[in-house]
Amino acid sequence: MPAITVDNVLALPRVATPDPVASQPRPVISVTTAPKGYEGEGFPVRRAFAGVDLRRLDPFIHMDQMGEVLYPAGEAKGTPWHPHRGFETVTYIIDGEFVHHDSNGGGGTITNGDTQWMTAGSGILHIETPPEHLVVSGGLFHGFQLWVNLPKADKLAAPRYQDIRGSHVSLLTSPDGGSLLRVIAGELDGHAGPGVTYTPITLIHATISPGASLTLPWRKDFNALAYTLAGKGTVGTKGRPVELGQLAVFGEGDSITVTADAKQNPDHPTMDVLFLGGQPIREPVVAYGPFVMNTKAEVMQAFEDYQAGRLGSIPAAHAHVRGEAS
Repeated sequence: MPAITVDNVLALPRVATPDPVASQPRPVISVTTAPKGYEGEGFPVRRAFAGVDLRRLDPFIHMDQMGEVLYPAGEAKGTPWHPHRGFETVTYIIDGEFVHHDSNGGGGTITNGDTQWMTAGSGILHIETPPEHLVVSGGLFHGFQLWVNLPKADKLAAPRYQDIRGSHVSLLTSPDGGSLLRVIAGELDGHAGPGVTYTPITLIHATISPGASLTLPWRKDFNALAYTLAGKGTVGTKGRPVELGQLAVFGEGDSITVTADAKQNPDHPTMDVLFLGGQPIREPVVAYGPFVMNTKAEVMQAFEDYQAGRLGSIPAAHAHVRGEAS
């Protein structure tokens, strides 16, 4: 699980430990296990938010952990062309490569800690596939895709695309140097990540050494989620067990704690956790397929606009890639 790393974490800025007297640790409300499924042309995913009340997730809508899977030669898969409206997709690759193209001209290849941030807004078509050389050779693939809701005022914003290289994220460590923190979007203890968002959020990928404990300051007006990408440990000050594929939802407060078990699986010697937080939008959500709107009528309009070609068209140079939108 390479993502982006450093030779000496002790040379990085350190996140201040919240004052144990003045701060209020967030209790763990729930721990859920993501069911496994398949997406796109058949790549395996874990549905990270399945079974969790949307009000606890707001402003997040959906998240898939993609892989971790070792593809044999000729088996790597992606998605065909498909539409979106009303939200943003955040695709983060830890291992392997993914190629993005969209009807707005955005696109590129991401690998090992890179992020592609697409604002669908008023509507866009896009495709995500492994590069041809990876299909031919096979190889390891692992990442996640997160859907971030847009408030009603921004649902029809102009589409945009952000290509965030892993080398541009803010790298931090804990006071004891036991954790490496990658701030992709938002800010942590005054350190901002490169992702630009309509909805205020914080998105962090943390690697926690065996036996290390990580306590992060967290905005009181944000929700707080921690998803285990690899390894095992505990969440909260009461030490509730978590492992790969489990999501912890925290209650109110201003700090969150995750501790890695001292003994980890040799295949994953550290605990990797995705921390997510955001300012709840608190607006009605009607989601169906690739559209996330405020009303059923708006979703129906999105389908009509897509069928009429008003959400964009597949660029001629890419129309042959992995089929057309359906």
